[in-house]
Amino acid sequence: MAQAPAGEHFEHRDWSLAFNRGADGERFTLDEALAAEALLLGRRTYDLFAGAWPDRDGPLADKYNSMPKYVVSATLTDPAWNNTHVVTGDLVTEVAGLRDALAGEIQVPGSIQLVRALLAGDLVGEIRLLTLPVVLGTGRRLFGPAPGRTRWRLAGTRTVGEGLPITVFHRHRADPAT
Repeated sequence: MAQAPAGEHFEHRDWSLAFNRGADGERFTLDEALAAEALLLGRRTYDLFAGAWPDRDGPLADKYNSMPKYVVSATLTDPAWNNTHVVTGDLVTEVAGLRDALAGEIQVPGSIQLVRALLAGDLVGEIRLLTLPVVLGTGRRLFGPAPGRTRWRLAGTRTVGEGLPITVFHRHRADPAT
């Protein structure tokens, strides 16, 4: 299951905060953000980020606050968080256009519904997962029904904090049918 680490509208509030990611885990998060050219966010994640990051400081906050942000929304028209652009229209077409226009990495933190749509549109080249050893029993799944089979290759693993695995998978496209 995947679900936000905090927020009163989630059934398992703050469950991920019980795990110590350690200095290596914090460094991984910072390095990951610093390597990105832009963020692509669903509306709920955007609202959470836009409500938290503008009032923070430090390297991660500086990166998030200054980098281009693209929020997929049919209702947001005038985003308040600086350097935010609203993505409307056909998601596959819009995101493919962003990928062509931006030279660097586009990261999607959270945004389960958006990630599912990107996976369905075969627009994801890499998946990074931090696995926390807990069974929630309920909640939102990251991987839902998919239009077809896709293949992924393990690109790397590491363990941070109190034995938390980070796994990285790359999209495998050797066989056009997969």
